[in-house]
Formats: sequence, C-alpha cells, structure tokens
Amino acid sequence: MCLPKEKMCPISGLVQFLIVLVTLLLMCHAVVVRSFSVKFNPNSTTVHMYSKAEIQYEITDFPPDETSCLLYSDNEHVASLDKEFIISSSHNLTGSFNITANFLGGSLVKCRGVKTKKVAEGQLDVIVVRKKRIIDTIFTASVATLVSILYINFGCAIDWGELRNILKRPVGPSIGFFGHFFVMPMLSYVLGLILFPQNPEMQLGMFFTGVSPAGGASNVWAVLLEGNLNLSIIMTTISTISAFAMMPLWLFTLGRVIFQNARLKVPYMEIMTYVIALVVPLAIGYFIQRYMKRVAHFMTKIIKGFSSCLIMFIVVFAIVTNLYLFELFSWQIIVSGMALPWLGYLSGYLLAKLFRQNYADALTIAIEVGIQNTGIAIFLLRFALPQPQADLTTVAPVSVAVLTPFPLLGLLILKKLKSRLYPSHSKLNCQEEPIKSINHLNEELTTLP
Repeated sequence: MCLPKEKMCPISGLVQFLIVLVTLLLMCHAVVVRSFSVKFNPNSTTVHMYSKAEIQYEITDFPPDETSCLLYSDNEHVASLDKEFIISSSHNLTGSFNITANFLGGSLVKCRGVKTKKVAEGQLDVIVVRKKRIIDTIFTASVATLVSILYINFGCAIDWGELRNILKRPVGPSIGFFGHFFVMPMLSYVLGLILFPQNPEMQLGMFFTGVSPAGGASNVWAVLLEGNLNLSIIMTTISTISAFAMMPLWLFTLGRVIFQNARLKVPYMEIMTYVIALVVPLAIGYFIQRYMKRVAHFMTKIIKGFSSCLIMFIVVFAIVTNLYLFELFSWQIIVSGMALPWLGYLSGYLLAKLFRQNYADALTIAIEVGIQNTGIAIFLLRFALPQPQADLTTVAPVSVAVLTPFPLLGLLILKKLKSRLYPSHSKLNCQEEPIKSINHLNEELTTLP
C-alpha cells in the first residue's frame, strides 16, 4: 500500500512546483506590465472663478487597441478644458493644457480611450472658489457708511423718553426676543430638514440664517411703514446684544445635530462690530437732537426719503454683486428664501396680537422678527465649511435677503395707493401730531404750581 503513495509523491510535487511557477510569472507580469494611466502635475488645483490654470500631464502604457485618448472634465459647468484635448498614441504623451474655472464647485479631469472608452488610472481634482473682488469691498463700505448716516437720523428722530417707558414695560421687546431667538431658529431648522433632506450643508446655511440677530433693515422698514421706530430700535439693540448668549446656545446644540464636522465658532467680533455700528450713530444723533435743534429737525424730515433710497440701493447693489449665485437658485432655494422671513412676519404679528399690541407695535414686532442679519450668517458659513462648499451654501442667506423685502414692499405700495385714493384720510393723520403736541402742552401746564 505504501508503494503507490511513493509513486504519487513526485507527481504531487510537480503540480505544486507548477502552481508556484505560474504564480511567480503572474506576479512578474503584474510588476512589469503597467496599466493605462495618466499623471497630472499638480494632481489637484484650486482656481479662482473665471481664471485659468496650466496643468502638466504624462500618459503611460497606451492600450494596444487604442490610437488616441481624450482628456476631459466630468463637470464642464464648473471647470472645462480650453479645447477638446485628443492625444494620439503616435505623438509625445507628455505636455500641458489650460483649464478654465467657470463656476463654484468641484470637478475631475480624467483621460479615456476614444475607441474603447476605457478610463485611465489617475485624475486631476479641480476646486473652483470665489475671488475677493473690488465690488464686494465697495458694496460693504458704501452700505456701512450710508447705514451709519441713517442711524444718526434715527438718533435725531427717536423720543428718548419713550425708550425709557418701553424698557419699564417691555412687552413688545419680550415678544420680539421670543420670536427672534426661539421661533426663527426652529423655523429654519424645520425648513432645512424638509427642503434639503440630503444636503446638511444647505440645512446649516438655513439654520445659521435663522439664529442670526435682527437686521438693521428692520428699522428702515419700521419708518417707511409708519411703525414704532422707538420700539424697533430697542428690539434691534436687544436682539444684537442677546446674540452673544443666544447664538452659542443654538450653534452648539442643533447646529451640531445638523452638521457634526462643521468648524463652529461664535462670531463675537462681528456681533460687537454691529453693536458699535448701532450704538455710536444713535449717540451722535442724540447729541444733535439735544444741542443742534435745527439740524435734528432737518434730518428727521429727510428720514423717510433717505430710508427709501437706501433700501433701493441695497437691494439693487446686492443683486448685482451676487448675480453669479442666481445660477444656483432652485425651487427649494426660492421656497426657503420666501418661507423663513415671511413666516417670521406672520409669527411676529400673531404673537403681538395675542398680547393685544396696537397695530403700529404689532407691525413693528412682525418686521423685527422676520428680518435677519444675513451678513452674520454668511460669515458663519465661510468659517464653518471648507471652500467651495462655504461659498455655495451662502445661496441660502442670500436668497433670504433678496426675498425678505417683497411683502413689506407690497404693503408700502398699498399704503401709497391708499394715500393717493383717500387724501382726506392722510390729511387727518397729518393733523394728529399738532393735536398730540397741544395735549402734551396742556399736561405740562396742569403740572405747574
């Protein structure tokens, strides 16, 4: 029985030897024979929008059944090669090409065979970001200057005694605070989940807009729509100062739930800048009102006209400056841009009426709750997310900023039409101020000894 086994041993050993030999040959073949591949130098690049970059390439191991290959971008809307780049196998397989950055986002440059469509190993990562432009600086500086002048006008027009009365019985500011820092964050969170279920970056963009403090435009609209300017100024100031505490509360709770990898940071310096830009011009206006009566009277008279011009300037200039972002507008972006401020107006007005506020105060509270400081939201996004995602997601606060004024603009047009159609009613309103002044004078006379 042992003899057959001994005869089978050499055969078994031969089979094992052949297996090892074939394995070694295959390994050698894999080492020697390389696959069709392309190398780019650099292998990734960041390009400013509307700019070009030169890239070196080297193609190795052309497939034997191919005569030429094609370099191409998989997203030409973001980045494209200057021309159709076809390379023949009979020519030098090294060279360079230019890539043009068309829009924000990311793209991959690859190589494939023209005949077999086989894609080569290796790719070029292209990231397109926005370049800091002169027009952005001009827009920011001009708006900051004009808003500061307007707040000096507000300081001249404010009834400083009435401010003390509002703070003694702060029903309006309390409603505004609740609407701004509880209703609006929750609205933005829910809207983000509903409209962008698969896009946490856009959810974060909406949420950052919802947790931002009140925007300065609320005071302008309070003047144009004949609301309560004193209440509006108080609410804006409280909202901006409260952001030091309320923004961290939301950013590190729901903000972390939305996007755990975001580099969240509370923009304390930016909030402080807004506080200073609010308080200092108001203080200047106060001193003008107290020591330069004629100047204060003039600045109070032009406040409505100046406010109207400023609103038009900001809307038009903002649209022109951010025109490139309108390419990203989808129905979800438009709906979110309308829903957040418009639901904010409705919530603020209903809350005010629930607590029996008069029409002017309810209108002012509605405006204050609905208008967000989108500048802070844009800053937060650019810090929290890498490029180009940061710039891409600013479309959320930009859409909110663009669509916020429409209900207020419609209400203003209705008021103007009403004053034209019913001039007698407008004259009656104009006569109310002298009557108030006479009543105030009578009250002072009765207090005299």
